Amino acid sequence: MTEIDFYSGGGDKLHTACRLVAKAVRQDLKLMVYSPDAAIVERFDKLLWTFSPVDFIPHCRTGNKLASVTPVVLGHHYGELPHDDVLLNLDIEYPPFFSRFQRLIEITGTTPEDTQAARKRYRFYKDRGYEIRHHKLGMV
Repeated sequence: MTEIDFYSGGGDKLHTACRLVAKAVRQDLKLMVYSPDAAIVERFDKLLWTFSPVDFIPHCRTGNKLASVTPVVLGHHYGELPHDDVLLNLDIEYPPFFSRFQRLIEITGTTPEDTQAARKRYRFYKDRGYEIRHHKLGMV
């Protein structure tokens, strides 16, 4: 069964996602970062290049010929998933394919809309019997 981790209190959702991705890469994990919104994927892609002066996050998009050997793969569609290790969800809805991954990372944003959507996703997973770990992050 997929392990689910919710992170809250980290400030900006995309910056928090960058920090979590950097940590996962340091732990030699493979991540799929998902949002059906191509603009969010584009913003996140650019942010991975600039968020830290000391961290290099090797990443590419789904469909890239190097996706199967790249630690972080970004996508706004899920037809081509190069692995089933860790999924980081940047969407307001639960990803319909999350259960094929060993671990799912969810981030609660700071806006009321983000918080409400995260609570809805949390209830969705809980109602289906998933054990959920919650991590309270300090603001950075």
